[in-house]
Amino acid sequence: MPCIARTTRLALAASAASLALLATACGGSGSDASGPGDGKPVTLTFWSATAGAKETADAFNRTHTDIKVKFSMVPAGPEGVTKLSNAVKGGNAPDVATMDYSALPEYASEGNLEDLTPSSGDLVKKEFPEAVQSLVNLGGSTWAVPFDVTPIQLFYRKDLFKKYGVDVPTTWAEYRTAAEKIHAGDADVTITNFGGGDPALLSGLAWQAGARWYGTNGDAWKVNIDDPASRKVAAYWDDLLADGLASKTPLWGEGENKERATGKVATIIGAAWSAGNFPVSYPDAKGKWGIAPLPTWDGKASTGMYGGTSYIVPKGSEHTEAAAEFIKWVTTDPAAMTARLSSLKAPSSALPANEGMRAAAAKEFDNSYFGDQDVYAVAGQAADTIVPGWTWGPVQQQVTSVQMAAGGNHTKMLSSGQAKGETAVTDRGLKLEK
Repeated sequence: MPCIARTTRLALAASAASLALLATACGGSGSDASGPGDGKPVTLTFWSATAGAKETADAFNRTHTDIKVKFSMVPAGPEGVTKLSNAVKGGNAPDVATMDYSALPEYASEGNLEDLTPSSGDLVKKEFPEAVQSLVNLGGSTWAVPFDVTPIQLFYRKDLFKKYGVDVPTTWAEYRTAAEKIHAGDADVTITNFGGGDPALLSGLAWQAGARWYGTNGDAWKVNIDDPASRKVAAYWDDLLADGLASKTPLWGEGENKERATGKVATIIGAAWSAGNFPVSYPDAKGKWGIAPLPTWDGKASTGMYGGTSYIVPKGSEHTEAAAEFIKWVTTDPAAMTARLSSLKAPSSALPANEGMRAAAAKEFDNSYFGDQDVYAVAGQAADTIVPGWTWGPVQQQVTSVQMAAGGNHTKMLSSGQAKGETAVTDRGLKLEK
């Protein structure tokens, strides 16, 4: 039986180099990739909610003889994480699964993951950019392997900008000026939809502004969600909403899609993965949308991340080496990306964190919707400006829940998130720095 990570009280030690988040007393797993001794291949179970995961597993099976992968589709988001947690507790977890970056520290600190340092630590260091390494390397150990990188970008209506004499903004001050000019030209058009409150987008914008929502000091956690940088971001968007310059239509709803499709908003704050949605969601606007770097506070190129997926090995796997081999293939071999994309009904603009995978994805994407603008090249340039050093905390899923209940008031999302983060840390028996 694999050892149980002693995470009680989590004696967290921060690394000066990487702001490490957690440490466990359990080293690398003693399990290996050996089969039952009868010459049959190792069979891995693989759970994911990502599109194309089944086809990727099928492609792996066609090209590998010593390892076979049995895939199961699971729910996305918190429901999927709960299902995985229950499977770990019940001793029937899969060998491989996908997980959002924001959930990793919470899941790892609860002892639900195998330490991948022996099998994947060097891979992560050599094959993936620094900005995502800090999301999977926690407490001096590697707990996951990155799949994609999700820089926030500005999508803008070229025709509307031309109509109202607006240049593509490079700063947030210029963005507000553009909003004022466009709204003055047509009171029915706003700069973007930003209603309802999206904790993942708010965190990414705070990330760009220099915020650090979580950190450690010795053996204590620091929760710094309601910090000056984040408050600046929240106040900016709350003011745009209050002044009628941004639409209060909730994000991720039917109203949002209608406004974007009919030219009622002039920009969309999205991520690299957003580009693939445009030909499907707004087909009549082909050629009208362009992509630009996210406006910044000081004019210097920078951005944060919005979402993102990694590959993990849940606690209890008896085939961690085989699992690591599959994960290496699915995150770095261009053939895996080709298989993933071949299954999709809609184009994908997901930006792989690995350069080789990225090239394969770019080859498959049709840039004609954006007037032949090179979608992957623009996203790759944005990825190079992601502010390094951001890490998630051990209670972010609980923080997200209370932020979603804040009614779209971004300032309140910060204060409620701060309060919940502090109480959730202490409720878990962790030490909190005040």
